[in-house]
Amino acid sequence: MNEQIIMYGTVIIGTVIVAMIALRGWQGWLALKEQELDRRSTPLHQMRQDYELEHGSPVGAARIEIADLKERIRKLEAIASGVDL
Repeated sequence: MNEQIIMYGTVIIGTVIVAMIALRGWQGWLALKEQELDRRSTPLHQMRQDYELEHGSPVGAARIEIADLKERIRKLEAIASGVDL
C-alpha cells in the first residue's frame, strides 16, 4: 500500500512538472510570435509611407490610369460613330 502511494505521488509530481514546463514553453512561444507580429507591422507601415512619399500613392495612380482609359474609350467611341474630334 505504501509503495503505491509513493508511486502515485511520483507520477502526479512528474505530471505537474511536465505540465509546468509545457506551459512555460507555450508562453514563450506566444511571446515570440507577438514580437514577430510587432516587428512586421511597424516596418511595413513605415515602408508604405516612405514609398508613397517618393513615388506617390498607388491609389491615386490607379485613378489617373482609369480616367485615362475612360478618355481613350470615349475617343474610340467617337471615332466609331464617325464624329470628328
